[in-house]
Amino acid sequence: MTKTLRGAAIVGALALTLTACGDAPEPDATTPDPGADSDAGSDYTACLVSDQGGFDDQSFNQSASEGASAAEESLGVTVQEIESQTAADFEQNIDQTVQLGCDLTVGVGFLLADSTAEAAQANPDLSYALVDAATEESYDNLKPLLFDTAQASFLAGYVAAGMTETGTIATFGGLQIPSVTVFMDGFALGAAYYDEENGSDTTVLGWDVDAQTGSFTGDFENQTNGVNTTQNFIDQGADIILPVAGPVGLGAASAAQGADGVSVIWVDTDGFESTDYGDIILTSVIKEIGAAVEEAISEGVEGSFTSEPYVGTLENGGVSLAPYHDFADAVPQELQDQVAELQEQIISGEVTVDSASSPG
Repeated sequence: MTKTLRGAAIVGALALTLTACGDAPEPDATTPDPGADSDAGSDYTACLVSDQGGFDDQSFNQSASEGASAAEESLGVTVQEIESQTAADFEQNIDQTVQLGCDLTVGVGFLLADSTAEAAQANPDLSYALVDAATEESYDNLKPLLFDTAQASFLAGYVAAGMTETGTIATFGGLQIPSVTVFMDGFALGAAYYDEENGSDTTVLGWDVDAQTGSFTGDFENQTNGVNTTQNFIDQGADIILPVAGPVGLGAASAAQGADGVSVIWVDTDGFESTDYGDIILTSVIKEIGAAVEEAISEGVEGSFTSEPYVGTLENGGVSLAPYHDFADAVPQELQDQVAELQEQIISGEVTVDSASSPG
């Protein structure tokens, strides 16, 4: 019997019917072939435009940058990075890529969706990719790079419910947008599933799946907001916290590090490796943004770039739960085995994680 956990519909979320694809898309006949020789990349320019978190955010912007750097090394392409300081920079920075001669422009983050879509419509001979968002209208030259992080975050919520000593865990976001709430849905649903399977009663602060309401700091930059929000959760007894807020999450990690027995679950990257807070990071919900960006650039070089959305899942490795690292001995083997089995059940469809913010 298939088990489905449902979240309530989110107001104002952009909706598209998307098909998850693990393989490279078929070539688009309208896209010129730059040539099959190994030097094709030397004539190709890929440009990245960050959101205001910047390329050193130790989160999704940095992951995209690392993917572009990998393409630069393996394919010989030229990479240009344009860092946004505020939301007011998005449109100007996206438009600037035309003057820079960019064959492919990648808008990194949901907040760049409108500017990227407008540029794609205005420049049909150029290619665009958009991380973490699908536009309301599709364009032949715009490829969404999406991730069903609810699946991996479900595993994280299950782990958190199994590891909490206080019976209280928490999550918060930077802004209430689908690429954030998809994590929060999965986390809360995973904790509820642990309780259902194990007869426990875990309190999840910061997010109500059914009401789609919760705690948000209002930005992705102000780490003090992360400190204050996390301290509030700690004061209410939370001992495991999932911040979905880019650099604001570093403030959460700082607050957790200063408290006794409090740990953090990181997002987007493996926080044990990407931050200075590895000793308090229980695990991480990973999005392989870098690999998706590298693949989009590769398709552009090969002449096989299409608008078919990429959707990262547990099945195709686009999302995953990171190793427990320093917590490996603390996480009981029985719980680790349950999580491994649960992952296979999600992949097979026996367990369905139903977030209103999941792509599809």
